[in-house]
Amino acid sequence: MMQGAELIEFVKGCDTAVIGLNRFTEDVCAALPELKVVSMCSAGVDHIDPAVLRKHGIRIWWVPGINKVSVSELAVCYMVFALRRLQLFSSVLARGEWKGPMGFGGDLRGRTVGIHGVGHIGKEVVKLLQPYGVRILACDRVDFSDFYRQFDNVEKVDAEALWARSDVLTIHLSRNRTTIGMYSGAVLAKLKPGMMLVNCARGGIVDEEALAERLKSGAIAGAAFDVFCVEPANGNPLLKLQNFFGSPHIGATTLESWEAMLRSGMHGIEHAYEPEPGVYPFD
Repeated sequence: MMQGAELIEFVKGCDTAVIGLNRFTEDVCAALPELKVVSMCSAGVDHIDPAVLRKHGIRIWWVPGINKVSVSELAVCYMVFALRRLQLFSSVLARGEWKGPMGFGGDLRGRTVGIHGVGHIGKEVVKLLQPYGVRILACDRVDFSDFYRQFDNVEKVDAEALWARSDVLTIHLSRNRTTIGMYSGAVLAKLKPGMMLVNCARGGIVDEEALAERLKSGAIAGAAFDVFCVEPANGNPLLKLQNFFGSPHIGATTLESWEAMLRSGMHGIEHAYEPEPGVYPFD
């Protein structure tokens, strides 16, 4: 992916750029005086600094939640995956060690599912979980009470209650100054014993070393992550644990999601110079 000098050379002379995860840093923006609009094809914005772009008079087109269906479906899939211990059972089969019954997994039905971050993706997870017969604990710094009241099984809670009561906890927080390292060793110690942890949001929110220790001890029974502190995550010690499942940041990599993101990027060009009120969230 183009960054730095290569990105400057590619965008030079253009007044609009359609980008993915390219980083428009201070140096990049300063070298592109003609650039007026950056139209984003990504769902997250943690790779850009809106203040830097604003300083250089560059507007940002961004549609939050553009990949909410694909990511939320993966999160629910990982809840079931972790509960059924599929990482362990699949590895036994791959090694040719299937000799009989290998223990039990668990059902999702009847569990208490905690959702940390109830934005576009978190709300979609709430909807997808309705047929499963679960209790849902919703935790967000924004009050989404009007949304919660649409469902009989959703309870608004604070973080302490979320950590103490969730059988399965799925993280859907953006990565920013307040969330990096939020799930520290001290917080992981507060999680309900034997719970399952799912993260399809962003790496860096969970302390991976502390998570590994709690997975080894069984305090956390299992975890399924699509994101890591360092990506690519080749050689990450978590991947050696039989009660951990990892995937290479594939939450948004469905054909439908990519088509939606690309259309969004093109839509940003179409409306770049006749913006709809409120469409540019960083103005």
